[in-house]
Amino acid sequence: MVNYVDIKGFQDFSKYTEQIDSNGPPVLFFFSGSKLPNGNSWCPDCVEAEPVVKAFLSELKKDITFVYVDVGDRDYWKDRACPFRTDSRTKLMVIPTIIKWKGVQRLEGSQCNNRELLQMLMEDED
Repeated sequence: MVNYVDIKGFQDFSKYTEQIDSNGPPVLFFFSGSKLPNGNSWCPDCVEAEPVVKAFLSELKKDITFVYVDVGDRDYWKDRACPFRTDSRTKLMVIPTIIKWKGVQRLEGSQCNNRELLQMLMEDED
């Protein structure tokens, strides 16, 4: 089944990646803008993608670790020097982005709303 992890900020993301078990279940990272007081992200595309991704995961019959990563507020994210944009492990161009750890597969922007693409991302692990 799906193991959910919430991470806030680049430092916690880096620490988490150091302790990933390479023999454990696949790890998927979902990068999203931070939540506002109303519970939704400041990023409209993230707000659109999150329920689609959560619904998909609730039906998934595989062992995976799904890590929700809060990339910060809008100003931090929009800064070209934002480490989520510059780090070689992430190289984010847009949010939301879903990355399969230690793989080349990723879904970006509106691709995260597509159940068929989410399914293909899960099937590619074998």
